[in-house]
Amino acid sequence: MISMKKGKVTKILRRLEGRTDILVNINNKSEKSINYDYLTGNINIDDEVILNTTAVELSLGTGGYHFVICNLNNNKSVEGSGHIMKLRYTPFQIKTYSVEEQESDYHKVFNEFKSLDNMPIIVGTLHSMLTPIAATLKYLNENIKIGFIMTDGAALPIYLSNTVYELKQKNIIYKTITIGHAFGGDYESINIYSALITAKEIAKCDIVIVAMGPGIVGTGTQYGFTGIEQAYMADAVNDLEGVPICVPRVTFKDKRKRHYGLSHHSLTVFKDIAKTRYNIVFPYLHEQDFIKNQIKEGNLNKKHNIIYIEEDILSQVLKKYDLKVKSMGRSFIDDPEFFKTCSVASIYANYLLNDH
Repeated sequence: MISMKKGKVTKILRRLEGRTDILVNINNKSEKSINYDYLTGNINIDDEVILNTTAVELSLGTGGYHFVICNLNNNKSVEGSGHIMKLRYTPFQIKTYSVEEQESDYHKVFNEFKSLDNMPIIVGTLHSMLTPIAATLKYLNENIKIGFIMTDGAALPIYLSNTVYELKQKNIIYKTITIGHAFGGDYESINIYSALITAKEIAKCDIVIVAMGPGIVGTGTQYGFTGIEQAYMADAVNDLEGVPICVPRVTFKDKRKRHYGLSHHSLTVFKDIAKTRYNIVFPYLHEQDFIKNQIKEGNLNKKHNIIYIEEDILSQVLKKYDLKVKSMGRSFIDDPEFFKTCSVASIYANYLLNDH
């Protein structure tokens, strides 16, 4: 069930591309809300809105924001080209212009595609991996064109991601592609295969990062988490003759035993779900023996290429671009192993680019 409330817009907090942050008066109380402009239209002070208040009432990790379902002062007709629907058969289904569709100028590209030609593709899970991966790549090569493919494993509107706004504003990320029911990228695509082709052949990216948006879903069960998609994505990279570089989820600061060291999410993906061989990169850590034992017990070294990189540059990277990172509420200082693991994936990818 959806929890809904009616209110009136009292203040525009900020306008971003595709998203407006607002304050709404609900029963004489000022509440933070988000309006997706391409979903519910432009919004202004004094507009009456219907809000989805479910996440805030459940104390979920959306930053304490409600979401506009309907702007009662905005009656807008469908505009623009394209006919591929996302959020299909829901009250929020939206029309997008997908790169693959027959009316697209790029339609023939997909029929003529041959191979990714060993293009490095970094496949992560948590959205918080995006900044250390992308920033490290840019630090190592200022001219690199980085593509970000956002899956539909978490947030569906790319506009929710403050990380993407910042990385694009600082010219770290070059182009974005949203797949499945995720929407709002520079390019819309139907699935991971066509998104990878888009990144190489249409956006002309040098390298691609694949990860979900903010808000991974987990249940504490072996298979019940959306990060399991990492295997499907990496297998697709191999199918198209790219080079999958998978980022393992590593932390020694999570109080949950199942995430200590190499997270059970990564162990499940690499041990049980993977159908092809991946390159999995680790930094050198003080707790190296613990990680190596997990790798040995899971036979990961037989199924995948396990790579260790000693180089440690992330602190310089973050300082250069004036970036801060956070994952599960923990900063770089709080949880350096997590972020360094992301960074070394980029160092390895850069080696491959230089050799290619």
